[in-house]
Amino acid sequence: MNISDKIYVAGHTGLVGSAICRALRLAGFTNIIGRRHSELDLCNQAAVREFFAAEKPDYIFLAAAKVGGIHANATYPAQFIYENELLQCNIMDAAYRNGCKKLLFLGSSCIYPKFAPQPMPEECLLSSALEPTNDCYALAKISGIRMAQAYRQQYGFDAISAMPTNLYGIGDNFHPENSHVLPALMRRFHEAKSTNAPTVTIWGTGTALREFLYVDDMADACVFLMQNYSDMIHINVGCQEELSIMNLALKVAATVGFTGAIETDTSKPDGTPRKLMDSSRLFGMGWRPHISLEEGLKRTYAWYCEHLAKGRLRAK
Repeated sequence: MNISDKIYVAGHTGLVGSAICRALRLAGFTNIIGRRHSELDLCNQAAVREFFAAEKPDYIFLAAAKVGGIHANATYPAQFIYENELLQCNIMDAAYRNGCKKLLFLGSSCIYPKFAPQPMPEECLLSSALEPTNDCYALAKISGIRMAQAYRQQYGFDAISAMPTNLYGIGDNFHPENSHVLPALMRRFHEAKSTNAPTVTIWGTGTALREFLYVDDMADACVFLMQNYSDMIHINVGCQEELSIMNLALKVAATVGFTGAIETDTSKPDGTPRKLMDSSRLFGMGWRPHISLEEGLKRTYAWYCEHLAKGRLRAK
């Protein structure tokens, strides 16, 4: 990418999209465009085609998606598969038709089987059954990967795919029901601290293992891949460090300053028992994350408190 190239970040106000915009500006790129949902409905094919015909971006970061945690995926499976399939198909096809030089599609670690080998290599995709609590979202993302490969195969379109591990950071969604585990825990512990509640209950047994990557590290990896990678196979993006949900809860509680007890609700699902990405392919290219979980939690909580005080937190 050249500094003056027009770069479209789809989903530029979301957790990942806003971080990509920060990373691009930090790298000196100046011609970055985005559209809010009120300005452009990415599920509307005609509107997307009109936008691309008018703007003709050189590079595209496809970070837009309908996302959520276990509760949201279980409650709205039809929306998760329908909206994600629509928007990624509309963007990818319009990008090719309007001369886009390169597109980066962002997926998710949930594309891998529930009992995939650990750490999960890119090659284990579709090797066995998915985790049923988020299979509709996973299938949509798998379809996006295959679409990028098909457009490369048939049209020579330079579309690549990156699969991030569990992401968190400034700009996250802290909705009490629809958010992912880390921001949900942060909100729960903050509210418990504020009300002097003696306990906080977490879903499941607390034994499930997860890997967490600060979103600005993910954004840095996205810019790196756009500049340095071009191939059919998708690329994992993680830190290759994992911890249990209970240990995560303890770290979040310490960050927030909650000193009460943590209890588990074993009637609620754990989800996939372990989900560690094999990021050796990306690491071998020379990229590594640099923000620790402890530092990332501090930054995220500071942002949460600032935006909570100003009434700016998203509630969706």
